[in-house]
Amino acid sequence: MDKIKIRNLEIFAHHGVFPEENVLGQKFIINATLYTDLRNAGKTDELTASIHYGEICLQMEHFLTTHTFKLLERAAESLAETLLMNVSHLEKIKLEIKKPWAPIGLSLETVSVEIERSWHTAYIALGSNIGNKEQFLGQAIESLKNVPLCNVSAVSSFLTTKPYGVTDQDDFLNGCLKLRTLLSPRELLDVLHGIEQDAGRERKLRWGPRTLDLDIIFYDDLILEADDLCIPHVDMHRRSFVLEPLHEIAPYKRHPCNKKTVREMLEELCSEEI
Repeated sequence: MDKIKIRNLEIFAHHGVFPEENVLGQKFIINATLYTDLRNAGKTDELTASIHYGEICLQMEHFLTTHTFKLLERAAESLAETLLMNVSHLEKIKLEIKKPWAPIGLSLETVSVEIERSWHTAYIALGSNIGNKEQFLGQAIESLKNVPLCNVSAVSSFLTTKPYGVTDQDDFLNGCLKLRTLLSPRELLDVLHGIEQDAGRERKLRWGPRTLDLDIIFYDDLILEADDLCIPHVDMHRRSFVLEPLHEIAPYKRHPCNKKTVREMLEELCSEEI
């Protein structure tokens, strides 16, 4: 990915653990690398196709002078989130905040915090088989649209499917959505669990009836195996109620483990069922 680099931007602001730092203020030095696609700007010579580094500098100066944080870590995190949420074309940022002459009672030139944050693409499966199923799915989508640091970019149609695992229950209504997010996988999982709880989800029986079921199917090309979270979803390639709506919005998304596209997995599953 292409980069725009900002180096040694000096800002006088009020951040620090000690009260006098927040009152008197001090100099901070900012380094930022902005990751974006510059090809269109390079071809057209149009500033609107790029990121205006002058405006970015002013935004960073305004943010750091109108907020006060105890920790550089918090200042960097908040600034990175603000820029990613509000700057067009910005996909990723590497941000360093330096604090010269930090008050530690020793000779020290500078201390700094450096972080990298970026947009991620997640695919979420939705399901319901209790009560007003369509309403539960619709409410879940609206809830995700209202989550800070998340943007819903595509939603499949809903389809009615037979229950999986425990078959003695009502049919399910299923769907899938594409989500751009700044949340980590575990932060996203916590958000999904909160939305499920708001819908009255009770975890009494595996594969049992539920008002709302939200699963992370993909998160970029991440492969994660933990006791409480597996990405990609461990059974997705065997579930037509996941693959069918997912195929509608991402037919060529490739599974990072088996390297097959959603379309290929769906075709194989349909052949097996026949």
